[in-house]
Amino acid sequence: MPIVAQSTETTDWVSRFADEVIEESERRAPGAVTSVATAPVIVVASGLSPSGPIHLGNLREVMTPHLVADEIRRRGHEVRHLISWDDYDRYRKVPNGVPGVDASWAEHIGRPLTSVPAPAGSAYPNWAEHFKAAMVDALAELGVEFDGISQTEQYTSGVYREQVLHAMKHRGDIDAILDQYRTKKVLPKKQQQSQKPVDEAELEAAEGSGAAAEDDGTGSAGYFPYKPYCGGCGKDLTTVTAYDDDTTELTYSCTECAYSETVRLSEFNRGKLVWKVDWPMRWAYEGVVFEPSGVDHSSPGSSFQVGGQIVGSIFGGKQPIGPMYAFVGISGMAKMSSSKGGVPTPGDALKIMEPQLLRWLYARRRPNQSFKIAFDQEIQRLYDEWDKLGGKVADGSALPGDVAAYARAVGTAAGELPRTPRPMAYRTLASVADITAGAEDQTLRILGELDPSDPITSLDEVRPRLDKAEAWINTQVPADQRTVVRDEADTKLIESLDDQGRASLRLLLDGLDTHWSLDGLTHLVYGVPKVQAGFSADATPKELPAEIKVAQRTFFALLYHLLVGRDTGPRLPTLLLAVGQERVRKLLGE
Repeated sequence: MPIVAQSTETTDWVSRFADEVIEESERRAPGAVTSVATAPVIVVASGLSPSGPIHLGNLREVMTPHLVADEIRRRGHEVRHLISWDDYDRYRKVPNGVPGVDASWAEHIGRPLTSVPAPAGSAYPNWAEHFKAAMVDALAELGVEFDGISQTEQYTSGVYREQVLHAMKHRGDIDAILDQYRTKKVLPKKQQQSQKPVDEAELEAAEGSGAAAEDDGTGSAGYFPYKPYCGGCGKDLTTVTAYDDDTTELTYSCTECAYSETVRLSEFNRGKLVWKVDWPMRWAYEGVVFEPSGVDHSSPGSSFQVGGQIVGSIFGGKQPIGPMYAFVGISGMAKMSSSKGGVPTPGDALKIMEPQLLRWLYARRRPNQSFKIAFDQEIQRLYDEWDKLGGKVADGSALPGDVAAYARAVGTAAGELPRTPRPMAYRTLASVADITAGAEDQTLRILGELDPSDPITSLDEVRPRLDKAEAWINTQVPADQRTVVRDEADTKLIESLDDQGRASLRLLLDGLDTHWSLDGLTHLVYGVPKVQAGFSADATPKELPAEIKVAQRTFFALLYHLLVGRDTGPRLPTLLLAVGQERVRKLLGE
């Protein structure tokens, strides 16, 4: 009797896919599965090409199966998450804006990524290892458990030899399958009309390994699903001109250097199957049950659709459950435009946000829903939303789906990710980091005064969130938007004030001693215009006329001008604490 997948109380997308994957794995099992202990190891997979910086669009290729695999682990099943490093792919182009790389790297186009030199100054032996390393570090911080497979090692060690020979023997059958789709280059009109226009950055973020556009093995001498790397120049600009099934003798020539040779494919390891055959071969070889794919692999006639036929009829395997995942956009890319090297990487995001927040952004949206990752001011709102959700989870008021997404964000089946002991509001930490320019003694003073009843006594209490907020201020906020506190009072502005303006400053100054905390100063700065209008400082918005909001904005603008010389700035209570009471009094003309 097969196991029934243990559904959780939630109805989130991760649980639904976990149910499907467990059921599919049991269907594939050779005998009856009677318990979790006798269930097969469930294989989910991701594929990444280290052809350049591996960006946040590619991260969805990993996070989608990771979240599903982790849910399956939580239910007690053994699961293996493979990340196939497509490091035996050809080097296609020189990416823009990569430090240590110039136009001379173009000479390596066509070689395997593991045969291309790493950027100048890199500690890694080749191009692929250089870009893999940054992703591996980011995945460790995100709590992603995986088994990495190098396709260079797989092919050059002969692991796939039987599969390669089998594909060559059945090349006519493969060609017939591919021929069904070769005329289907254009999306149906209705589908074209439904495609939303995207900008260059979004298109780049949607790219997968880049292999979706590879040739399928068709040549003037016939169809061959295998592509040798040239023995002369090392590139894949080769054409197979003859192949003998009995002897496995293969002859190829190179259009780059005119080199040609005849080899025995039963002994030759310097080449690989073309992408549309390679991918389904791996599904069968590894027994993959779940693997998502980007839009570049999912259109009519593309590799996922074609692979579904090839995996069964040629390799005797089954196509995995394979949801298509949508774009991951970026907001606030002023410093990371496509011309400067593409969209940000997971490592870039983890410099300015905690791993829990980044995990949550991928967990809370279904794979086919697009979303944006904020590098601009929006990150503060996202953090507010995240902290509010944490509060709702704690008091039991969050919806089940939100509880599930939160749980998947803060930890995995192996345990919770390290977290900030006192997760103070990100916008507050950013404001303090902005004003203090990273001076730890000043930062500790200000944070210690936020809540005098329970003061922060060490910056370790607010790390790593403080470090992320400081990194955001230093790397993503333009210099002209940084906060610079005045050195001297603006006497001209103070002298030009009318009686009401002077009275408002006096009310504020008189209240500083008794209200010197974040909550106290918030009450004070909002209360001054209320008191001047004849209302209590404790009056609620419902008790006040609309004119009070105008008076508050006018008062706030005056304070910003006197403190930082601008109309706006960090939240005033935080700014006042950061400036310090003595200096505030000086700048306000006392």
